[in-house]
Amino acid sequence: MLAMKILCISDATDTLIYSSIAPDLYRDVDFVISAGDLPLRYYDYIQTMLRKDVYYVYGNHNLEDFARMMKGHGGGAHAFENTGGYHSMPAFGGFFLDGKCFYDKRHDLIIGGLGGSMLYNYGDSQYSEGQMQRRIAKMIPRLIYNRKRYGRAIDILVTHAPPRGMGDGEDLCHKGFECFLSFIEKYRPRYLLHGHVHLDDRNAERIREYCDTKVINIYKNYILEDDELGK
Repeated sequence: MLAMKILCISDATDTLIYSSIAPDLYRDVDFVISAGDLPLRYYDYIQTMLRKDVYYVYGNHNLEDFARMMKGHGGGAHAFENTGGYHSMPAFGGFFLDGKCFYDKRHDLIIGGLGGSMLYNYGDSQYSEGQMQRRIAKMIPRLIYNRKRYGRAIDILVTHAPPRGMGDGEDLCHKGFECFLSFIEKYRPRYLLHGHVHLDDRNAERIREYCDTKVINIYKNYILEDDELGK
């Protein structure tokens, strides 16, 4: 069985993705995941050029259409399903994951999202620890349903900020969320993919592990390959 291959992006655009060779370079990618802080036109470009679905959350920057998207989806744990093929949303590409669990039928994957950063200046897409805990609580019914229906709660959790102590910073803006650790302990995703912490040093540590969950900083461009993920 071929390994699943996911193009993961966050925080900074990549000249390779914007290049003419991108369709060939990423032709064997199954889909794209973004952890935020990227312009919506970047997702639209990727979806147009690569003909791949893009699943994303917002970060704490590049918040175009943020209020409308949160209002339009209610900010709650709505479930939706991708049965395969090329999809797009008006004016930009991608599936908005924030506060939701998404079942990708084609790949037999459950993907959830919790965007935003720690509250530091009361801007949009910023949350206190308590607010993020309440956002997780809204997802619990769907996570329980997933366990009963699919045998597991979630495969991939996409966040913008990292879990606390897992490659985060000490300043309030870049501090991670304690509740993400509790989420991992209870729901055991195979991966937690995040951005927010820029890795300008190519040798910087990207991958950490907590309770058998791989926590990966997908800053800029990261290829996730897994021959046991999905089908």
